[in-house]
Amino acid sequence: MEETYKDRTSLMKGAKDIAKEVKRQAVKKVNKAVEKAQDGYTQRSYNRFQDEEDDDDYCVQGGNYGVEANDDEGSSEATEGHDEDDEIYEGEYQGVPSMGGKDGMVALGQPMRDEYKDRHELETERKADEEELAQQYELIIQECGHGRFQWALFFVLGMALMADGVEVFVVGFVLPSAETDMCIPNSGSGWLGSIVYLGMMVGAFFWGGLADKVGRRQSLLICMSVNGFFAFLSSFVQGYGFFLFCRLFSGFGIGGAVPTVFSYFSEVLAREKRGEHLSWLCMFWMIGGIYASAMAWAIIPHYGWSFSMGSAYQFHSWRVFVIVCALPCVSSVVALTFMPESPRFLLEVGKHDEAWMILKQIHDTNMRARGQPEKVFTVNRIKTPKQIDELIEIKSDTGTWYRRCFVRIRTELYGIWLTFMRCFNYPVKDNTIKLTAVWFTLSFGYYGLSVWFPDVIKHLQSDEYASRVKHFRNEEVSHFVFNFTLENQVHSNGEYINDRFIMMKFKSVTFEDSLFKNCVFEDITSLNTYFRNCTFVNTTFYNTDLEQYKFVDSELINCTFFHIRTGCQISFDDDYSAYWIYFVNFLGTLAVLPGNIVSALLMDRIGRLTMLGGSMVLSGISCFFLWFGTSESMMIGMLCLYNGLTISAWNSLDVITVELYPTDRRATGFGFLNALCKAAAVLGNLIFGSLVGITKAIPILLASTVLVCGGLVGLRLPDTRTQVLM
Repeated sequence: MEETYKDRTSLMKGAKDIAKEVKRQAVKKVNKAVEKAQDGYTQRSYNRFQDEEDDDDYCVQGGNYGVEANDDEGSSEATEGHDEDDEIYEGEYQGVPSMGGKDGMVALGQPMRDEYKDRHELETERKADEEELAQQYELIIQECGHGRFQWALFFVLGMALMADGVEVFVVGFVLPSAETDMCIPNSGSGWLGSIVYLGMMVGAFFWGGLADKVGRRQSLLICMSVNGFFAFLSSFVQGYGFFLFCRLFSGFGIGGAVPTVFSYFSEVLAREKRGEHLSWLCMFWMIGGIYASAMAWAIIPHYGWSFSMGSAYQFHSWRVFVIVCALPCVSSVVALTFMPESPRFLLEVGKHDEAWMILKQIHDTNMRARGQPEKVFTVNRIKTPKQIDELIEIKSDTGTWYRRCFVRIRTELYGIWLTFMRCFNYPVKDNTIKLTAVWFTLSFGYYGLSVWFPDVIKHLQSDEYASRVKHFRNEEVSHFVFNFTLENQVHSNGEYINDRFIMMKFKSVTFEDSLFKNCVFEDITSLNTYFRNCTFVNTTFYNTDLEQYKFVDSELINCTFFHIRTGCQISFDDDYSAYWIYFVNFLGTLAVLPGNIVSALLMDRIGRLTMLGGSMVLSGISCFFLWFGTSESMMIGMLCLYNGLTISAWNSLDVITVELYPTDRRATGFGFLNALCKAAAVLGNLIFGSLVGITKAIPILLASTVLVCGGLVGLRLPDTRTQVLM
């Protein structure tokens, strides 16, 4: 009996030892798999790990691992009757974390939890996920096809890009009229052009960074709404300071259009379509310039299109032009409300289900347009990169709503700054530096010469106009009625006795050392008209705009003034110089059409780098033809040639920029480079504008040098024609 008991006890002990050995081997194998998961940490490898465990008959259920052994290793019945010590061991085996365990002990059979990993491990894992997602996303976009959805988004984003082109041109067109209407002195006249570029520079950086935080569609909707609101408001304000404020925020809003539009559209295009269709999208910027030039030509010179509410409120034709130029922006905002977010961005931030629904929408829309509504979207699961949580410290004194808003804004700005700094991390650091050089040189040369061309043309016009001036000396006119227009004349040492100047227009007329005695000036309108060192005796002025500043070193004896029109007056209906300026800009903008077509057709054939470098080098060489620009027509021809050559460089640079940056910093990097573009434009305007009428050599050599150097740097960029969008 005792031997039987000992045998039974020995048998139970042996069964327990066998069970413990089976469990120990299982734990050992699981721990090896955990170490393997720590090295890879991709979902696919983890799934394979689970499959392998299933093959070895180890089942994972609710975090507990049950062991189903075969007949050779013992049965599960052998574990019956285990004591309390075995129960504790069993609990540890089942994955219950031990607070007193070694560094970061995790549940057995599961990958290490994210809180036990350092940031470098998480970023390495995320990078591997992004590479896998890039390949899979390219296949998904190819399955969705290119059709109705892409073309609908093409026109919606094109309206936003058109609004950006309008904003650049509208400032130059309204500048003369706005400064005259608001009586702006020459010392403050340059602020309007600079303030808009300043707003666009800040806006490009801010909205580009925000697009990588909240989404392309959301950022574009907000920035275009800001632009439309302040552009519309600027057409009604009367004070110059408030007008500058409105145009500053209008530029701030439109600054986000270019980086967000190109990032948005590139993420719904397949690799073989991306270069061509992004180039076609660039045409809307040209359409914006043509639209602004045509509207300016049709509206601004019609000074009769105005009304006034007393003397305090004046609404002239240039204000109507500002309202009309806001229409593309308003149209894009309305259309954007019907478009979805970029699915590539949603996958980047871990919103798998939303991205899948949008991709299915793209697929179904294109298939229905092709007449294949029965075709099924076959994608079930899409890779999403591991999300790295950013900790936000909120102090205890942020209880009020405005303090919470302040903390939120500060956090978003800090996040934008961190994303921007990542543009200078490996492996995109070298690309960012090279792109900075190319963007700066192209912007400096293009915008510098773009402002230099019209100024040179106006300078030539001014010289020609001055060469046709008529001089009248020692006139003696008495008892005569002047009731016609005097233009481009200089009258010296004249005597006007008992004369009447009634319902006249003086345009660029100067009276020097002359005597006016017993004369009457009635219903007079003047422009660039001055009386220098003249004497007025017993003269009456009624309903004229001859203010005190137009009498330079003149003496008025017993003169009377009635109903003097003060303030600045919009000039004449027969002033055709405005038409000429708008026509020149129209031709210069239209000249980029051939370049746009060529770049779109050849972008995917000859490559982005060849087009970028070749276009910039040819543009630099074409600058030397300016030596022969001795007339207005020749300068206009040079302007058209220059614009036609540089547009290919702009298009290829836009395509390269969106392809070189990964999705999580694409809009931020593009926004930074676009902000740099605006800074280079202001610098180019200042330098080239100061050289008008002085010399041709410096602008020609400077522009050609920077363009050629920038083109050579551009050739050193990596070729992205065959790469998938990261």
